[in-house]
Amino acid sequence: MKITDIRATPVTVPLEAPLRHANGCHWGRFVRTIVEVETDEGIVGLGEMGGGGESAVAAFNGLKPYLIGHDPTRLERMRFLIANPTASLYNNRTQMLAALEFACLDILGQKWGVPVCDLLGGRVRDHVPFASYLFFRYGNDDEHAGEIRTSDQLVAEAKALKAKYGFTSHKLKGGVFSPEYELECYRAVAEALPGDSFRFDPNGVWSTEQAIWFGQRIEDLKNDYLEDPVFGLHGMRRTREKVRMPLATNTVVVNFEQLAANVLDTAVDVILLDTTFWGGIRQCVKAAGVCETFQLGVAVHSSGELGIQLATMLHLGAVIPNLAYAADAHYHHLTDDVIQGGLMKYENGAIRVPDGPGLGVKLDRDKVAEYAELYKRLGGYAYDQDPLRPGWTPTVPNNRWADPNDATRPQIPF
Repeated sequence: MKITDIRATPVTVPLEAPLRHANGCHWGRFVRTIVEVETDEGIVGLGEMGGGGESAVAAFNGLKPYLIGHDPTRLERMRFLIANPTASLYNNRTQMLAALEFACLDILGQKWGVPVCDLLGGRVRDHVPFASYLFFRYGNDDEHAGEIRTSDQLVAEAKALKAKYGFTSHKLKGGVFSPEYELECYRAVAEALPGDSFRFDPNGVWSTEQAIWFGQRIEDLKNDYLEDPVFGLHGMRRTREKVRMPLATNTVVVNFEQLAANVLDTAVDVILLDTTFWGGIRQCVKAAGVCETFQLGVAVHSSGELGIQLATMLHLGAVIPNLAYAADAHYHHLTDDVIQGGLMKYENGAIRVPDGPGLGVKLDRDKVAEYAELYKRLGGYAYDQDPLRPGWTPTVPNNRWADPNDATRPQIPF
């Protein structure tokens, strides 16, 4: 079997509202590149990649000379062909490798009539639990529909998500407002949902001193972990010495060299495995095995996904025996999807692992066409910019916070 073509299509899928984060904003939509890998046997595998609000079509087209004629079963050879670790210093292709690996695993599963999780050792669970993913959000209109800026709005959203989807773990994306204000908000959510567990993620923009201050003031809560309070292993290590709860990361341990450094001198307790950031599902499974050996916690991370990448997260979560925490997903913020059947369904805070061959999802061609046209109309957006603060960027550590009293709504074309 040989690869005969690679097609990449950028799509824009609307979100319920613009999602604010420490480094900018998702401007009311996700831009994702859908990848289709076709073989000489007529089997087409699906992949997906983000790109910080931009299309990755040109990058995938540039890989065609490497991969046309390649055998999709030879995944290790493909890894070194397009993401050789030395060459990658010049052409970082890790996320593109991930999308292509998704597609090749999808091809193999379809070829052999089994779901991807069966290619990776077989499932140990049929459903993967998820946490609610709470964001501060801009409003959609002059009536501020969808806005989450105050602690009351945040609590109302957390309760609504729990009632609708059954979540019992809740993650708040911080780093937008001052640590003092976000501490009030986080504690308000925890107080409103007794018995549930919580996690907080300021995207690494705090100083170590701010992280210690914040962490010590939430030690009495039922925390899953404190995620990326600072950027860098040494800062995490210093924080860990002073704060009594697990620390987690999806930024400073995203490859095996960093994982080895963390094992030798532990700075992080929980490794958040992202099927894109690590370069594919198989790399995440390997990393989970290392974590199992050294008794580090693991969870499945979300970098923003449509149904194709969500399927990769589900197959990963299905096969990891040491999955200790509910997975993250932006998915419940989406208003639609590009897969047949529409948005996958949550059941009691979990999503069922697809049973069909390969990834178990198929494209809805009408939806792909609709959202490809929306991308053509709107173009990309600057993920690392705030639409109400043009030219702003956070320093690390940051000291230029948004104003929680500012209820202005950005005028985002849509």
